[in-house]
Amino acid sequence: MNDSIYRAPKGTRDILWPESERWRTLIEIFSDVVGSAGYTQLVLPIFEHAEVFHRLGSSTDVVSKEMYEFIDKGGRHIALRPEQTASVVRSYSQHRPVLPWKVWYTGPNFRYERAQKGRFRQFDQVGVEALGSDDPHLDAEIISLAWQFYERLGLRDVTLLVNSLGNADDRGRYIESLTAHFSASIDDLSAESLKTLKTNPLRLLDSRRPEDIEVVASAPQMSDYLSSDASEHFDGVCRVLDSLGITYEVSPRLVRGLDYYVRTTFEFVAGQLDAAQDAIGGGGRYDGLAETLGAPPTAGVGLALGVDRTLLACDAEGVFLPPTSAIDIFVVDTSGGDEAVLITNEVRQAGWRVDRAWDDRSMKSQMKAADRSGAAYAIIVGEEERTNGSVTIRDLRGDAGQETVSRTELLGILRKRLL
Repeated sequence: MNDSIYRAPKGTRDILWPESERWRTLIEIFSDVVGSAGYTQLVLPIFEHAEVFHRLGSSTDVVSKEMYEFIDKGGRHIALRPEQTASVVRSYSQHRPVLPWKVWYTGPNFRYERAQKGRFRQFDQVGVEALGSDDPHLDAEIISLAWQFYERLGLRDVTLLVNSLGNADDRGRYIESLTAHFSASIDDLSAESLKTLKTNPLRLLDSRRPEDIEVVASAPQMSDYLSSDASEHFDGVCRVLDSLGITYEVSPRLVRGLDYYVRTTFEFVAGQLDAAQDAIGGGGRYDGLAETLGAPPTAGVGLALGVDRTLLACDAEGVFLPPTSAIDIFVVDTSGGDEAVLITNEVRQAGWRVDRAWDDRSMKSQMKAADRSGAAYAIIVGEEERTNGSVTIRDLRGDAGQETVSRTELLGILRKRLL
C-alpha cells in the first residue's frame, strides 16, 4: 500500500504545539484589537455554492485556476472557499443585518496553487469586513486596526502601501488605456503576460518577470484616470492616516488580486521576507459586490491578513515567538496517585496549567517527565508528605531550590512565586 496516503496532502500540514498555541494567541490578539472597534465574530461555512465565488470574476486566477470545485451527492455545484469576503457578503445578502455591519472572521481557505514556503493550499486568514458606508474614515479605521494588530505582535519592519482604483467608470477607462499600452509592446512581454493581457490587463502591473519590467514601468498610472469624487475619497483616507500617525507609501501599481476592488486598495509588506512572499495582508473597498450576490447596492470595505506569512515575518524579526512550555506546574506523586488527582484539580481551579505523571511510575521517571514538560515548578508528594499533610515545591528552572509546606499553604506560596 502507498504510505503517502497516510501523510497530509500536498499543500497542507499538521500544526502541532507550540506553533498551534502561537496561532491561537494570534487570533485572540486580533479579536481583541478589532473587538475594541465594535467588530463581532462571524463564523462562515467552509464551502459555498460555487456561484458565490464565480461572482469574483472569471478572469481572476483564484476562480479560473485555483478553486476547489465539485458536484456533491445532491447534484449541487460546491466550492471550498478560496477567500472569505464573498462569503461575508453572501451572509449579509441572506440575513440583512442592521447597517453598518462590522464583522471579523478567522479560518482556513483553499486554493490549488504551487505549494512553497509561506504559501499552502490550505491557508488561514484573519480579517474584517464593514458593510453599509462609503465613508473614507471607515477605510482608514480598518487599515489602522491592522496596523495596531501588527504592533501588538511586535512587528516593526512593515510597510503600508495604498492606492485607489477609482470608481467603476474610472477603472474601465484605465483598463482601456492599459490594454492599448501593453498591446503596443506585445513583442516585449513574457508569454505569461500575453495570456494575462487577454483576460485582465490590471494583473500585468503585478508582474515581476524580468522581460516585463520596462513595459510595466512605463504603463499609465491609475491616478491619472481618477474622477473627482474618487480622488476626494482617496485624499480623505490618506488624511486620516496622516492624522493617526500611520506612515504609508502611495503605490500607483497596487491593484490586488481580485476583480471586485474599487477605490481604496492597500497592502502590508514585511521588509524581512523575500520579495516574492513579502505581502502579509491587505484589502480594500468593494462597493458593487453586494448587488451581484442578491443584496441591494451596499458599500463595503475590508481586509484579510495571512496567518502563515505574518508568523514568518515575526520569526524574521524575532518577535511573538512560540511558547516554551505548555504548563506551569508538574505534580509528582509516589504515594499511590490519589493525591495527584486532588492537587492537580485544586491548582488548576486556582488558574494554573498543571499536568502530572501516570501509571504509578518511579520518582526518577516522574522527575524526568517534570523536567521535559517545561514546567517552572514541581509539586512532590511521597508517603511522608501525604502522612504529614504537606507537599514539596521544587524550582525546576531557577535557583530557588525546594521547600516543604503544608497543603493549606500551597496556593499562597504558588501565588507568591508565579504571579
